[in-house]
Amino acid sequence: MTLSILSLIFLALIFDFLNGFHDSANSIATIVSTRVLTPSWAVVWAAFFNFVAFLFFGLHVAGTIGKGIIDIAIVDQAVIFATLIGACSWDVITWYLGLPTSSSHALIGGMIGAAMVKVGSGALVWSGITKTVIFIFVSPILGLVLGTVLGTAVYWACRNTTPHKVDHLFRKGQLLSAALYSMGHGANDAQKTMGIITSLLFSAGLLTEFKVPLYVVLLCQVSIALGTMFGGWRIVKTMGQKVAKLRPVDGFAAESSAAMTLAISSSFGIPVSTTHTITGAIMGVGSIRRLSAVHWGVARNIVWAWILTIPAAAGISAAAYLLLGRFLAIVA
Repeated sequence: MTLSILSLIFLALIFDFLNGFHDSANSIATIVSTRVLTPSWAVVWAAFFNFVAFLFFGLHVAGTIGKGIIDIAIVDQAVIFATLIGACSWDVITWYLGLPTSSSHALIGGMIGAAMVKVGSGALVWSGITKTVIFIFVSPILGLVLGTVLGTAVYWACRNTTPHKVDHLFRKGQLLSAALYSMGHGANDAQKTMGIITSLLFSAGLLTEFKVPLYVVLLCQVSIALGTMFGGWRIVKTMGQKVAKLRPVDGFAAESSAAMTLAISSSFGIPVSTTHTITGAIMGVGSIRRLSAVHWGVARNIVWAWILTIPAAAGISAAAYLLLGRFLAIVA
């Protein structure tokens, strides 16, 4: 491998780390806000299950990202570089603002921006992009519906149980639901970086077929787990308290319904947003008690950030591709 390819792999792993850092809020916000675990233990818990996720799920999402968003034939080192700059930059911006946006969609936006500048719209794989865009809306709605249904079922099952017993039971239950959600996060999100690195290796002729090597799987799982351990605390506050106040029973229902959504989407190779999924589930559970329990103004700001993610990351990526081209021209 050349130094430039190793550097791009390192940049991809930085994105994976930022993904875990940015999205740690998704995995731990509910369990921290309900005080089932302290923040330090929560991130260790989430990081472990992020890492072991590849043992339970296939690599379908990696294939979608690697071949299903832009034409693999136009992928080169410049495209990968611009893609990662666009995705990393948007992750840092939204982390600073405390907005739980999608690292997955930032990566997809970065790919689109770089491909559009290099070749034009002909480089885009519209079937994969359309599926991804549809699930920007489907995943939070599915999370909301499942959260509402599961939360209602749990409330009904515990209707004759004292609040103390319910709290005690679901404090234990939340350990399981948080673990399942973290596995879903590791299965779906880490695979996006696997797809990017595999695309790079394939385009450089280092792989004879588009198949994710085991060392790439392990590197990506370790990176996202480490990012989760460092935790994006600004976003934890938004997810855990500003969207809706949660109790252990609420956290259990939200995490379980989001985990089901992620398991379904990962099985079909759909690169959904874990952020969208858990946010929708929290809104669904929060609205069971009363609609005013959900802070809809905060939710509106989050949704706007979701809508802007792909075009914003695409714009940054396109600018990065153009600047890299000018720099190389000057150096040459």
